[in-house]
Amino acid sequence: METRHLEDSKVTSGHEGLEPHRTRRVVLDVNGKLWSLELECRTTLAEALREHLGLKGTKIGCNRAECGTCTVIMDGRAVYSCTVLAVEAAGKRIQTIEGLAECGKLHPLQKLFIQYDALQCGYCTPGIIMSLKALLDRGSNITRGDIREAIAGNYCRCGSFPNIEKAVEDFVRRQPDT
Repeated sequence: METRHLEDSKVTSGHEGLEPHRTRRVVLDVNGKLWSLELECRTTLAEALREHLGLKGTKIGCNRAECGTCTVIMDGRAVYSCTVLAVEAAGKRIQTIEGLAECGKLHPLQKLFIQYDALQCGYCTPGIIMSLKALLDRGSNITRGDIREAIAGNYCRCGSFPNIEKAVEDFVRRQPDT
């Protein structure tokens, strides 16, 4: 049996030439505003949002795509920002929890989370809301199964899921038929 070492084989990632400690100018479109940042190529989108843009609503929990606290919307899809490199997010539309409020007023989904007590400690709440926002942006015929599937990748230790479902179902009921 032959043993191969990494140095014996070429591993490609699609990002040849991006050495981890090298920096690169990255332009991110976050919440409708363009940001030009000089970042190490290994910087994740979650790190760029929190440490370089000061958007602390995006949490870093497990840092390995298991808890969902880092969920943001990228080009209309909910993604774990801890698994996306900032250089990969360049040129894509990114929305964070801070981008939901308009003119200082909470998004209707955020208001319903408060009304239905769909949060306790609040650590997971931004990621859950972003997962649900991505779901709700896709259409109005949303079922309880759709809600559960959308937040299946978001971990909440406080057990707020029943109230989260109620808040989203109320949101869907309030939407005009399309």
